Amino acid sequence: MKAKLLTVAATLVFGGASLFAQSAQTVTGTVTDAMCGAHHGMAGMSAADCTRACIKHGSDYALASGDKVYTLKGDKTQFDKYAGQTVQVKGKVDGKTIAVESIAPAKS
Repeated sequence: MKAKLLTVAATLVFGGASLFAQSAQTVTGTVTDAMCGAHHGMAGMSAADCTRACIKHGSDYALASGDKVYTLKGDKTQFDKYAGQTVQVKGKVDGKTIAVESIAPAKS
């Protein structure tokens, strides 16, 4: 019985810690697609046009920030407005994914 109680207590403590680890963060980067990341490959196209073309072919919206590329989860119409632009994204970061709470142009 004591062992079960300790297991439950440990689960609650470590489970609660993971909730704090996933608090909202703000990440600044460029809205792109998961296939191209920071380097667009379609010659003659702007970053925004290349992003939109890749999205039409099944890629996910992404945020290129430094050497990292995060897949964006949320309202795709909002991401499309900022394709190719530098933005600040607020959301929960989980590995290489951001569950977006808000997106806005980056402050210069």
